[in-house]
Amino acid sequence: MLEAKNVVKTFDGFRALDGVSMTVPQGAVYGLVGPNGAGKSTIIRHFTGIYRPDSGEITLDGQPVYENPAVKGRMAAIPDDWYFFPQASIREMARLYAGTHPFFSWDRYHKLREVFPLSEKQPLRRMSKGMQKQAAFWLTMSCMPEVLVLDEPVDGLDPVMRRQVWSLLLGDVADRGTTVLVSSHNLRELEDVCDHVGILNKGKVLLERSLSDLQDNTVKIQAAYAAAEEPALPPELEVLHRSAVGRVYTYIIRGKREDILHRMHDRLIFRFDPPGDRAYYLEVIDTAEAGAGKSYPNLLLANGEAPDQFDPEASPRNRSIFEEAMGDYNDFEGDDAYGDDE
Repeated sequence: MLEAKNVVKTFDGFRALDGVSMTVPQGAVYGLVGPNGAGKSTIIRHFTGIYRPDSGEITLDGQPVYENPAVKGRMAAIPDDWYFFPQASIREMARLYAGTHPFFSWDRYHKLREVFPLSEKQPLRRMSKGMQKQAAFWLTMSCMPEVLVLDEPVDGLDPVMRRQVWSLLLGDVADRGTTVLVSSHNLRELEDVCDHVGILNKGKVLLERSLSDLQDNTVKIQAAYAAAEEPALPPELEVLHRSAVGRVYTYIIRGKREDILHRMHDRLIFRFDPPGDRAYYLEVIDTAEAGAGKSYPNLLLANGEAPDQFDPEASPRNRSIFEEAMGDYNDFEGDDAYGDDE
């Protein structure tokens, strides 16, 4: 079990972590999410033993991680800014990993060669970002770690390779009981692979639950507004997470879905409401004409794809907003939905 207990870290007077406590159960896939500057990368560097807490502790099965080679030997990590020697090839880096990770398996290394179509002799500096990320997974998973810590792990990978990587990781969780801590800006992707989720904001853990409990007690809403600027949300709503891409805003709010949507209804012009894994409904609300009894039908977005055209009875004003919002929504569904993080 990987734990943080009341961890505090300050940089030049700025408190990046403010009493962070979180628990990653053995054999779990724990997803850590939060807005820019929440402290995700900082706590990840504590878990991997790079940073020493100002106060509090980071432990693995009760043993401190910082400056503890025996504990670090049970762990492996892929940071957001993965380091490699500029002139080194994958094969040369493999020899380095084999010398620093006691459970490195050359047999696993050779088997993973079939998954990652890369040249072992080509210098890593001449590879694209996506190829370098594949190399990082190849080497790290060959270490056969008990605990795997990942910071933005699939950035730069194409959709096919993403699925392969997640399949490999979940296979290790099922077969070997590997514990995985993953920080990512892509909340939808974490929902597909994680069984525990923590929400970090301003250096504090706002929420830590199993995914099933989180889904029962919180609501994820994606919305676009008639106004160019985001209106203030009702003050009684407990917003755990907020992010934006263009005119599409994503919120995680604690409470009951029906009550939350009722309180937000007069502010929305579109709502992207995911009732299932792969289907999205778009509710169209004309706030300007609501008093006149105007309403428009729900539109089904199969597999997250926008309909070819807007409701023909909608006003030109709403059609324009809809088209702009759908453009942002399609961008949102891409790789950089939540921006970068520190």
